[in-house]
Amino acid sequence: MYPRAINILKTRSFFLFGARATGKSTLLQRSLKEEEAYFVDLLNPRVFEHLQAYPADLTAMMEPHIKAGKLIVIDEVQRVPALLDVAHMSIQRQNAVFALTGSSARKLKRGAANLLAGRASVYRLFPLLFSELGNDFSLNSAMRWGTLPELCLLKTDEERSDFLQAYADTYVQEEIIAEQIVRNLPPFRRFLQAAAQMNAKVINAASIAADISTDPSNVRNYFEIIEDTLLGFKLDAFHASIRKSQRISPKFYWFDNGVARALHKQLNININPSTSYYGDLFEAFIITQIRAALEYRREQYQMSYLRTKDGAEIDLIVERAGSITLCIEIKSATNVRAEQLTNLSKLSADISGSRPVCLYNGKERLKFGSVDVLPWEEGLWECELAKKPTLPERMDDKRLY
Repeated sequence: MYPRAINILKTRSFFLFGARATGKSTLLQRSLKEEEAYFVDLLNPRVFEHLQAYPADLTAMMEPHIKAGKLIVIDEVQRVPALLDVAHMSIQRQNAVFALTGSSARKLKRGAANLLAGRASVYRLFPLLFSELGNDFSLNSAMRWGTLPELCLLKTDEERSDFLQAYADTYVQEEIIAEQIVRNLPPFRRFLQAAAQMNAKVINAASIAADISTDPSNVRNYFEIIEDTLLGFKLDAFHASIRKSQRISPKFYWFDNGVARALHKQLNININPSTSYYGDLFEAFIITQIRAALEYRREQYQMSYLRTKDGAEIDLIVERAGSITLCIEIKSATNVRAEQLTNLSKLSADISGSRPVCLYNGKERLKFGSVDVLPWEEGLWECELAKKPTLPERMDDKRLY
């Protein structure tokens, strides 16, 4: 198991959200001793069917473990949202502590009266960071196959392709249907392939709707489903006025390049560094790495992008409480020229107190006017947008890593 950078305080109940196969169950199972946790696995058909029919029976199941001071772990709690009411009661009456994992915030919102009324912290787990992979990290592999933990243990491209195709077919499509998030499968399947092509691009709901023969409102709803099932996220447009920013379409990013390529039916195609497709994958990789790192640091932050009417753009703007605003240009090339950074320099100058940075695929540190051009790894470290995981010295440490 690769050490994870996430830092979870286990003296208080918490939700651990993340898309399937990001390693939620493995993290908890390997971080908790048998004598300190009781696991309720809702992916076990027998357990699921019983608690779905009789959710109140959870009280009797966990009673001796609560008395023993154990952490109660309920895996994939969105499958039986009624269990949250039981958990809530146990927290109030017995000071029980729960670890609740989930891969669908949508189903929890619809199926539960509350999310423990603020009595639980919320954490998110993502595919592996480059820093977590350490010496096993390969940029080409991360862009082509993604960094889901199980996939990173596979040895051949054939195994990786089979894994991702199965993920796309059985979870992203069929299981979303099984959980009654989408009832009409054919247009949603067409949407998934179209949305896979939109990775790192501005959303055009009308164009996608025309391509898949549905209404734009359905397309917008489908994107919400992808977000609520933690498979992707939107990057809003930046503007000093929130009202104005809402008038510009957001960009969309899948949570993992490998899953996006599987849905796009591109797994068996090599990626060429000289193409715009490679640039989109590199941008998606960098932005998902930054988002995960900021979540793990528990920082208050805002990520956005800026595009002017004439097409000038800043790929990413990161605003953090108490920190300088970062205006980031992402270049997949190994060489960068001064004229390529003119827009970044001009646009960042209009954002008070900001620092313009270009993260690129080269190895030399450069400076063009106000813009620092940094090798992407060095730039992430320097800008505090990546952090090496720190392992606890003892397993009875009150934090999970």
